[in-house]
Amino acid sequence: MESSNPTLNERIFTKARAALGSGTTMTVQGTANKALILLGILLLTAGWSYTSAFKPDMMPVVMGAAMVGGIVGFLLVLASCFKPNWSPVVAPLYAACEGLVLGAVSALFEAKYPGIAVQAMGLTFAALFTMLIAYRSGWIQATEGFKRGLMIAIISLSVFYLVVFIAGFFGIRAPGFINGASPLGIAFSMFSVGLATLFLILDFDRIERSSEEGLEKYMEWYCALSLMVTLVWIYFEMLRLLSKLQRRD
Repeated sequence: MESSNPTLNERIFTKARAALGSGTTMTVQGTANKALILLGILLLTAGWSYTSAFKPDMMPVVMGAAMVGGIVGFLLVLASCFKPNWSPVVAPLYAACEGLVLGAVSALFEAKYPGIAVQAMGLTFAALFTMLIAYRSGWIQATEGFKRGLMIAIISLSVFYLVVFIAGFFGIRAPGFINGASPLGIAFSMFSVGLATLFLILDFDRIERSSEEGLEKYMEWYCALSLMVTLVWIYFEMLRLLSKLQRRD
């Protein structure tokens, strides 16, 4: 069963497995270290774009950098899927680009809902540690049924967003609950947050299994990149959910 996260495509890991014996192999600790490095890079660029966004003369620069960062970051993830051995270079670049986006978007939300950025960050890390504990303790396991359920959910959500996007070209407005603060809108955001959070289990499972299979050392960067993609997704979904909840107050 393949994950809908493109960086967790099973074929990528099969190729890395076929190259065993050519050097040192990846470990869980090595992957964790790489993930911390990527997180540090992301927070560094996010800090710059966040603080700069509150300076009127810097706002156009920040928004431009965020737009370019989002596009480049997306292309870098695609590149890593085709060339996972590029991950030692691609992963840090992705973290830097995504940090620009994260900081700029956070500043926009913070200007409207003071304190929301810190709350979203805290909840994202809480989700990370909760899922890690649940995975390590065996409370939640990445069984085939679990993976299949996540696949069905994410495909359904993707198809829904695609239909809404296409309908927009014909003048059909998107359902109000997508961005609205109604009970249904909040439930929709809670579903999205939950779905994104559960994908951490797939990341943990892949990291552990890959280290046991002795994949190439560069796969530490690749798996760390996959984890960062999931964390960024969770953070943005947290921002949307918190903004809806504040609009209900």
